[in-house]
Amino acid sequence: MADNSEPKFNNVLLVDDNEIDNFINEKVISSVGFANNINVKNSADEALDFIRSCASDLSKLPGLIFLDLNMPIKDGFAFLDDYDKLDSSLKADTKIVVLSSSISPEDIGKASTNPYVLKYINKPLSEKYLEAI
Repeated sequence: MADNSEPKFNNVLLVDDNEIDNFINEKVISSVGFANNINVKNSADEALDFIRSCASDLSKLPGLIFLDLNMPIKDGFAFLDDYDKLDSSLKADTKIVVLSSSISPEDIGKASTNPYVLKYINKPLSEKYLEAI
């Protein structure tokens, strides 16, 4: 992907409570030129607030969201439930990739059948995973 081609996405949103994972994921995404802009949110509620704040400028909406499942207070599944309730204009051109350390077949199955989830990827994020998106 480091062939000087255009980024696949203008805006990417990372949603993970683990700051180290966010740091690594942000570095991987930026090092291969996968996205022009990377926003990082440490909770599901912060991410939902950010998405809502894009209503006044839809060009800031993420084209892709990397979502962790295991977060305190509101997990990735609760995020998906609340995301479903957002105005359709805020979801029209956005795909979600679950990026989780969970290898639970239940988590994988539940996430994979969600209509907003494009893919389920196990941490850590890598250039190989980005190329497959």
